[in-house]
Amino acid sequence: MSDTAAEAASPVIRARGVTKQYRSTLAVAGLDVDIGHGITGLLGPNGAGKTTFISLVLGLRTRDSGELTVLGHDPATSGIDVRARIGFAPEHHNLPPDVHAADLVRHLGELHGLPRRAAIQRANDALWQVGLGEERFRPIGTMSTGQRQRVKLAGAIVHDPELVLLDEPTDGLDPLQRDDMLALIRRVGTEFGMDIVISSHHLEEAEQICDAVVILGDGVVVRAGILSELSRSDIERLVVVVDDRMPELAALLRGAGFEVDEEGEVLSILAVDGLHNAVRDAVADLGIGIRRLAVERQSLEDVYMEASA
Repeated sequence: MSDTAAEAASPVIRARGVTKQYRSTLAVAGLDVDIGHGITGLLGPNGAGKTTFISLVLGLRTRDSGELTVLGHDPATSGIDVRARIGFAPEHHNLPPDVHAADLVRHLGELHGLPRRAAIQRANDALWQVGLGEERFRPIGTMSTGQRQRVKLAGAIVHDPELVLLDEPTDGLDPLQRDDMLALIRRVGTEFGMDIVISSHHLEEAEQICDAVVILGDGVVVRAGILSELSRSDIERLVVVVDDRMPELAALLRGAGFEVDEEGEVLSILAVDGLHNAVRDAVADLGIGIRRLAVERQSLEDVYMEASA
């Protein structure tokens, strides 16, 4: 396989066992995920770990443990090289109010290594691309929330990055503005060939424009995959109720590599190949009886709502 083909096949972001703790709060708890090419929705409620994960990807914070590669590099040791190839639009709206949009976007281009003359031209181009060409010389403080979100997007793409990270890009927008912004993000990803990760707490936004989703809950991946495949098939879980020794049964199944949730007197296990045989063997080894064994289905919305509960 050629270097170009290998790069195209490899994940844009790859995390294995990544953790990040702030004092007593475990913001990212052993996160495992591969994020591929296209537009990926990074979903979850506030506090799920989305912004922390983005800061780790950018190399702005250092993880406590685990492995993380972004565009083939470790951002903890190659942060400058990684950030040169990434565009980022933060969640906050703290933009300098007296600065013209064109000057801010030009400055961001220069920070990413563009010569001044090229940065001026690229800033004008980026602002036209996001629909602010005629507004580019207005002070940012006179702009609406929707326009400021577009300024942030222009600043994220001004240097033609390979990967764009957008943290809550529809925050503060009304439904019509939100639809316009999502359509613009989709166009940037498809027409300009940029891989995009969009952080959001709205499942419907991801379903509108994303190719894949990663759902976070309490700092771990709850569900991830190609959106069309996840939406097409419900998620099956095997529900098990036994007479006795349920914690021991759960431990045996986890030790065999299965994802097991204990909900009162019920075990709920993500259905994968070999699960039924594993449950049968574990129950036989423990010498306990099965009171209930059933398959239940969860929609993608069910999974998201559980993560948000």
